[in-house]
Amino acid sequence: MFPGFSPEALTFLRGLKRNNHREWFQPRKEIFETKLKAPMIQLVEAINAELLGFAPDHITDPKKAVYRIYRDTRFSADKTPYKTHVAAIFPHHRLGKQSSAGFYFHITAKSVGVAAGSYMPGTDELRAVRMWLAENHKEFRAAARRPQKTLGKLGGSATVRMPKGFEASHPAEDLIRMKQWLYWVEMDARIATSPRLLPELVKRFRAAAPVIAMLNAPLGKFARATSMTLP
Repeated sequence: MFPGFSPEALTFLRGLKRNNHREWFQPRKEIFETKLKAPMIQLVEAINAELLGFAPDHITDPKKAVYRIYRDTRFSADKTPYKTHVAAIFPHHRLGKQSSAGFYFHITAKSVGVAAGSYMPGTDELRAVRMWLAENHKEFRAAARRPQKTLGKLGGSATVRMPKGFEASHPAEDLIRMKQWLYWVEMDARIATSPRLLPELVKRFRAAAPVIAMLNAPLGKFARATSMTLP
């Protein structure tokens, strides 16, 4: 079991939000390493053990799951060097971190955010999911309603018009126009310092797992094509 983060972890994140610069962070780097980074790795390992039972394809090496605290500021007007949250992602291990549907959570000083779904599919993957939804929308809608109690309604950005190649009158018009298919919920930050954190995350991941599997189903051919090109 994961006991939760220490109160010092949230204190650190509050301080970092007020003092997002190297001069503040560097003398406190050991606090980050011991109170945030190390527990995050422990938490990811605990989640992986639970994923084995309902989403084994999403078990992820903690070194790859946990995001770096350092921001990429090359193309951003915001030059603050550090993220003010810690986060981890659990993509499908054969389908790629960006293009596949998966699970995500982050912890800030104010909340614990939990997401599940497809966030940024590529052009080919997006069309594959849309084509699959056009044929399987009834089953998908039924599955997508089940996680609402713990994750809210499925949402995401969408196009104004129906994508090319699909009839505007299609009964899955609303699903096909979507560019993302996402659940998102925020919990009180106090959960982060409680043993409840692990079961609350796992409960939401488990609820979304059938929908994640559906969103990834049409992407299998991309995984097979990739495996065929590997030496």
